[in-house]
Amino acid sequence: MVFHRLLDRSRRHFRLRQKHIPGHEVQSASKDERNHCFHPTKLRVVQYIRHMRIHLISTPRNVSTALMYSFAQRRDTRVVDEPFYAYYLERSGAQHPGRTEVLSAMPIAIEEIMDQLDREDDREHLFMKGMGHHLDGVPIELLAEWTSLFFIRDPKQLIASFAQVIPDPTMRDIGSEMLVTLHSALRKAGGRTLVLDSADLVREPEGTLAALCTELGMPFDRAMLQWRAGPRPEDGIWAKYWYANVHRTNGFMAQPTSQRELPEQCRPLYEAALPYFEELRQYAIRS
Repeated sequence: MVFHRLLDRSRRHFRLRQKHIPGHEVQSASKDERNHCFHPTKLRVVQYIRHMRIHLISTPRNVSTALMYSFAQRRDTRVVDEPFYAYYLERSGAQHPGRTEVLSAMPIAIEEIMDQLDREDDREHLFMKGMGHHLDGVPIELLAEWTSLFFIRDPKQLIASFAQVIPDPTMRDIGSEMLVTLHSALRKAGGRTLVLDSADLVREPEGTLAALCTELGMPFDRAMLQWRAGPRPEDGIWAKYWYANVHRTNGFMAQPTSQRELPEQCRPLYEAALPYFEELRQYAIRS
């Protein structure tokens, strides 16, 4: 009963947002708009979607926080940092840094999380940064109501980075298997899914963001390429434990730590995670 109530409310909220945003209907872009707003070198017939909930489903230790900052520069988009984090900590028992603070500050029950997202959804688009492993037990039919953007990273870099905070990460911690499971389930449920490889984004930020915006159905905004360095108002309260590197940046760039060696004790995890990365990589957006 709770699930059906959540799903009905999600759909009802979306219909109300349609009524309150003028021009919600999908609109074809003009040639001038395509030249200015989308790909800098390719002309392509595109459509704008006037309201979306974009759910970033990422591995940890990716540039997901930087991507959240990027979307936060858009005037038409509100961003929310990891709304299911407390739910995950409570459900899994994971002993992450700042666990007590997170559980005290955030909603844990799915219904309360949805209430919070409804309150945050006050612009044309809502961008929700999230982690795949946070979603275990969340009804797929509920997630399928949103546009799901899967954000992947080479597991060697991912695991080497994660091991600096938690020395012996597990598959549950890094979320690689969970992303493949979610991707398959959401496709079967009729959800809209996209895949983005962070290596492409770091290598070619403008072209990759432009291609991403095209696939999402929103105009590219060059403001997404840069932000002010340091802590951001959209940060979750766990930022002091996890965001030191991204706080030193003001745009997408490779970190020196991206080339750190994989700890030997993590090699079996890397070998197990690599096929999951390769499975999703075949769907990745190309600029």
